[in-house]
Amino acid sequence: MEKTKIRQPIVTVAGHVDHGKTSILDCFRDSSIQEGEAGGITQKISFTRYPKEQITKSCPLLQKHNIPLEIPGFLFIDTPGHAAFTNLRKRGGSLADLAILVVAIKEGIKPQTAEVIQILKANKTPFLIALNKIDTISGWRTQKDKSLKESIESQAINVNQEFQEALLTFQGSLSEHGFESDLFYEVKDFTKRIAIVPCSAKTKEGIPELLLTLCGLSQKFLKENLKLSENAKGVILEIKKDKTMGNIEAILYDGELKEGDEIAVASFSGIIKTKIRAIEEIEPLSSKYKTTKKITAATGARLHLTIKDEILPGVPFQKIDNNLAKIEADFKKELSQTINLDKQGIIIKADSLGSLEALITLLKQANIQIVKAGIGNINKTDIFSAKANLDINPLDAIVLGFNVETDSDLETNNIKILKNEVVYKLIEDLQTWRKNKHQEIEKERLMELATICKLEILPNYVFRNLNPAIFGVRVLAGKIKTGLPLIDQNGEEIARVKSIQHEKESQQQATEGQEVAISLPGINFERRLKEIKFLYSQISASQFKTFKKNKDLLSASELRTLQEIAEIKKLE
Repeated sequence: MEKTKIRQPIVTVAGHVDHGKTSILDCFRDSSIQEGEAGGITQKISFTRYPKEQITKSCPLLQKHNIPLEIPGFLFIDTPGHAAFTNLRKRGGSLADLAILVVAIKEGIKPQTAEVIQILKANKTPFLIALNKIDTISGWRTQKDKSLKESIESQAINVNQEFQEALLTFQGSLSEHGFESDLFYEVKDFTKRIAIVPCSAKTKEGIPELLLTLCGLSQKFLKENLKLSENAKGVILEIKKDKTMGNIEAILYDGELKEGDEIAVASFSGIIKTKIRAIEEIEPLSSKYKTTKKITAATGARLHLTIKDEILPGVPFQKIDNNLAKIEADFKKELSQTINLDKQGIIIKADSLGSLEALITLLKQANIQIVKAGIGNINKTDIFSAKANLDINPLDAIVLGFNVETDSDLETNNIKILKNEVVYKLIEDLQTWRKNKHQEIEKERLMELATICKLEILPNYVFRNLNPAIFGVRVLAGKIKTGLPLIDQNGEEIARVKSIQHEKESQQQATEGQEVAISLPGINFERRLKEIKFLYSQISASQFKTFKKNKDLLSASELRTLQEIAEIKKLE
């Protein structure tokens, strides 16, 4: 292999759901894959081989400006709306050489966009902005006979003003994330400023300029990174199993791979060695595959392997060529860097190594510790690990699942399971659950000191008049429990609750909304309670002050009851 031979840059197309990632790719490849997606949303990672000839065809600006095209094409990776894609890994960083961040001009930076920016920043992945949907600006006129710069400048004053306002707003938001930016034709130093290319996937305005900028960045800054080496390296994307065959979708990002080659695949238990029985390569500008004997990076392929059952999505692989010890050391280092765990924390699961790393990265940014992480469905071992956290920290007694399912017939044993296909939603749900759980724990501690309770006596349900008095009550607020001292609506002490029954079954407590029978020793119902409508829990002055300090932990009905007790007992 010639040392000077360079591969296609790998370009990830990223952004918020419905901002137009796949639509822009459709413009590049003159296709309409977007229409075939469920709900118009990309459901899985896919790739497109984009040859040099298509670049020249789609970007006449190259010839117009007499710019020689040195790269052999692009390998585009289209991704679901979540952040996992950016963490398709290779040794030393992200699989992507470049990224196109697609942002709808009127929508700006949404939570998922912010997620993507965080991951790109963490991986130091160069990127440019496709500021999409310029045609949605009121009064925008598409002018195909003009360059994008000329088109922007010749729009009506009010249209140009709306465009500039949206642009400035976006630039301000991007700056908050640590990136300064300019329109692509105003950028003087692409290493210091992010290039913004306004465009419309609908009218195809700005698409040639987007390709031109992509080519320019690739040729100016990436040539050294694009040199092919002798070592074939790649990343597993997805394992597909059906009735007729099993194959593995993969991206080869360096070297050459041939039918019959032996490869090493990373796993958490060591190296998996397997041979390539057959290779299918993705065809240019297509989602179809063609059988071939050899593939050269960068490309997407289906690999038919002799061993595939233990292989996990997202893990790296390398061709074995008298270098097994080095491969093993590389894989071990890579996996340990990816899954850097804490001494205590939550349990997380994801559908691939890339997804797992994305989740870990964003959880760490949110200062959330992780004690265990893995790939695949949530299983009984994960529940067991979370259960161990109950005694250490109940806020960690939870399993997070990103884009995974739970095993069938799984007993959760009161362990919380949170699942989502969007990272930021998953983290939001975790933080909400933790907040509520913390309040619940604090309230339990508070109620151990004293209990707020208001009972309505049900006069038609007196089962025993005395020794002890047994009668029905409705819990209007808080809870009643055995041993609780009660007062009447005049503040006079009644008795302590001896027992509680519901449908003839004894229980230790009853909560708001329940109707139960209670027994009070030493009370003659007819004489003492016949004219009483409400009973309250006994609360001391110091207990009242404690409740008052922690009123944010109390429900509205508990707060009202606390105030009623304070008025009855003249507490302040």
